[in-house]
Amino acid sequence: MIKIKTIIIATIKSWNIKNAEKLAQTIKDKTNTKIITKKKELTVETIKTLNPEYIFFPHWSWKIPEAIYANYPCIVFHMTDLPFGRGGSPLQNLIVRGYKQTKISAIKVVEAMDAGEVYLKEELDLHGTADEIFMRASKIVFEKMIPQILENKITPKAQQGEITTFKRRRPDESTIEGLQTLEQLYDHIRMLDGEGYPKAFIETEHFKIELSRASRKPDGIIADVKIVLKKAHRENEDN
Repeated sequence: MIKIKTIIIATIKSWNIKNAEKLAQTIKDKTNTKIITKKKELTVETIKTLNPEYIFFPHWSWKIPEAIYANYPCIVFHMTDLPFGRGGSPLQNLIVRGYKQTKISAIKVVEAMDAGEVYLKEELDLHGTADEIFMRASKIVFEKMIPQILENKITPKAQQGEITTFKRRRPDESTIEGLQTLEQLYDHIRMLDGEGYPKAFIETEHFKIELSRASRKPDGIIADVKIVLKKAHRENEDN
């Protein structure tokens, strides 16, 4: 039974906001839910005023101030079976390594990245585009993980196992140069096919060719193509 008075959900991406609003309606009789979607809204003053029992971060692109996580239980959701895969770009790093399944880890925010105690984990399938995977993960987080934490008052436990760390990917790593098989190319396109990610691409002297919506066929790959002038040539054409 949910007894808490107030929670905060700090999140971005349209599907997360939609799912946060749906959850807020589902638990409104027992819980006051404040949804934060902008960095400027997450202030110490706001948190003090609301005095939440939990602050959830299903997808957040900015550093959480120590004054917040040191004084309120802050929970982030990381797309690996921690302590395996601490660090940046977890989805892309998993797919590059050939993983088809992973876990979403709900962990307490601490100073060290992705090093906090674990509340719980849930299985996540990695098929489909980046957006499809993120939407699938969002549904799991909002329909299963957050409700479990609220209802069961779970005590987090220290991470167990060997620590491995992922490196955040750079935009220039989205190039398809160097790939050698159709499976590598298909995975490369789909893992970058998401809101806010630099699409898989290849460049010629004058053009940048971006690939998305890949479909694997027995004899090849069908994908959408967007061709743009490279920046230097675009500036020359404008002049």
